[in-house]
Amino acid sequence: MTRNGQRLLMLIDDEPAQRRLVAAIAARRGWRTIFAGESETAIATLGTPDGMALDAVILDHWALDCDSGQLIAELRTRRPQLPILMLTANGSVAAAVSAMRAGATDFLVKPLASERLLAALETAVGGTSSGELRPLTEKLSHPLAFDEIVGSAPQFRAALAIAAKAARARVPVLIEGESGVGKEVVAEAIHAASPRSKKEMICVNCGAIPANLVESELFGHEKGAFTGAFERKIGRFQEADGGTLFLDEIGEMPLEAQVKLLRVLQSGEIQPLGARHTREVDVRVVAATNKTLIAEVEAGRFREDLYYRLNVVQVTIPPLRDRSGDVPALVRHLLGRIAVQPGLRPLGITDEALQLLGSYDWPGNVRQLQNALFRAAVLCEGDALTRTDFPQIAQLAAGKPESSAASQPATGHAGVTLFRPDGNLRPLEEIEADVIRLAIGHYRGRMTEVARRLGIGRSTLYRKLGELGIDQNAA
Repeated sequence: MTRNGQRLLMLIDDEPAQRRLVAAIAARRGWRTIFAGESETAIATLGTPDGMALDAVILDHWALDCDSGQLIAELRTRRPQLPILMLTANGSVAAAVSAMRAGATDFLVKPLASERLLAALETAVGGTSSGELRPLTEKLSHPLAFDEIVGSAPQFRAALAIAAKAARARVPVLIEGESGVGKEVVAEAIHAASPRSKKEMICVNCGAIPANLVESELFGHEKGAFTGAFERKIGRFQEADGGTLFLDEIGEMPLEAQVKLLRVLQSGEIQPLGARHTREVDVRVVAATNKTLIAEVEAGRFREDLYYRLNVVQVTIPPLRDRSGDVPALVRHLLGRIAVQPGLRPLGITDEALQLLGSYDWPGNVRQLQNALFRAAVLCEGDALTRTDFPQIAQLAAGKPESSAASQPATGHAGVTLFRPDGNLRPLEEIEADVIRLAIGHYRGRMTEVARRLGIGRSTLYRKLGELGIDQNAA
């Protein structure tokens, strides 16, 4: 930390625009950023006063003049406790896996979103209240259709039902929910279920674009429209013509750009910067925010007329802590998607690990759960994830009183273990015997009630007691 109390970040990157963006975002939380354009400069910096005061390092995988794993290993050798975050392109899972195995603390995906960068930095220096433990990959494979999205909680299914119904119409949809709940997953499902599904959904993260470039990014510009406009640029609205435009973090859009967005939504026409004429576009807009947008309207940070134009259909995704019963199914679903990534393999998970994951509140929601599983899968040496593969979660969960629901096994059946310690399923006979013992104990030996609740006859129940070697009195 520097003398004036600022935290110090070293960014290893040779791209000026990205340097400015990272420095500006980090400055919001009191970070000062120094830069290194190559590996030798980065290593040399460690021996300077600034280098000795470093709190974290971010390095761009594509900007390095050497193997990223070698640089990470060298940095780790010289400063074992220094947090190192890899910055990589979306979909470069193999590079991220290699970096983490070389000693990287974490990795971030471009284009950078301000909230995720700040959360990663806070976590790197020991802060956990801001949410995500490990802002890692944003997508693990193909988008999901509505019937493939995992979750059975009534509030969650109700939100999906609204989204599915809206998908068939052309109207704008506003998706609200905390960071990491899966707003983009729902947006992709809306697009896939719409008549526009043959076209690609164009995604724009409004929080990752510098304020002075938002209009150019959305509407395009002509050559010479402003300083630095050396060639004509097609805007995202024009790219999405005939399809869907997903505006993520819409609450971060500057007020000046909001005025032009409203005009486009009303008229169906765009006018690129520097252009003399407008162009008609047919675009279905789906917006998302982790803020309560009506509160932003009341605070004067978001236009009321734009809010009502976007909020024709509102879908509110509940946080994961409000649907903790979905955690076991989500874990197995996410592990299946992780397993097909380059450098990774199928893994089981023990009941003890599931119980730990089910007892945690997940402030970063499904994304945080995915990231914790991804990190554990990268570093796991066995055939199944165990409680010891989640040290950060165990540490955060320690000392927190477990609710009665959380103290139950994550399978949802108290006293019934579905998996062996090695992560493999137990034989059906063993599971069936445990269920019968549980029922006998729960209904206090009233065998008629036990049989009725299990959906079998009394004679069948007694036959199973004999076959499975269950002592009725000891059950």
